[in-house]
Amino acid sequence: MKGSKRLMVMMLLMIMLLSIVMYRYGYLEIQRDISSIKEAHAMKTKIIEKYITLISEIPNLEKELASLKEIRGFYNTEMMIEGETYSIASASLQDMVKGIITGMGGKVSSERMGQILDLGKFKVINVSIDGAVPDVKTLSDTLYAIETHTPSLFVREIDVNIRDYREPRELTIKLNVSALTSEK
Repeated sequence: MKGSKRLMVMMLLMIMLLSIVMYRYGYLEIQRDISSIKEAHAMKTKIIEKYITLISEIPNLEKELASLKEIRGFYNTEMMIEGETYSIASASLQDMVKGIITGMGGKVSSERMGQILDLGKFKVINVSIDGAVPDVKTLSDTLYAIETHTPSLFVREIDVNIRDYREPRELTIKLNVSALTSEK
């Protein structure tokens, strides 16, 4: 009897230990796995919802892109020198600068085409102009007209000297002017 009672207590203890081990390493592990699967499912659902909202915004983004391309095209044609070749674009730039200087009352003695710099889709064309202006106000107005001209022109270098030191009125100028042109 004593042996069967002991056996019964041992069996009961074994069953309790077995149930504790099954609860700890079986049921709780399965619950953790299920919760991690639910979290992964929730994350995937959120990501899919974000993708759906992005896909629904595509038509609006395409419209905005088209309008920005249209605006960029306007600025590209407005702000760049046009010409079939870089020589023609440089000649056009020379004519613009020469027209501005002579329009302000100055004289152009020489004009030269400079080298063309590569900026990827754009090229920078340079011209050098030697000339004379009657006074400092005319020089100031000429520089202002060049810098605010459309298409955009940029004075890279300027060298100003007085032609006659006894009568310091007329100034000789050397200008290096640059402008952008698109790649041909």
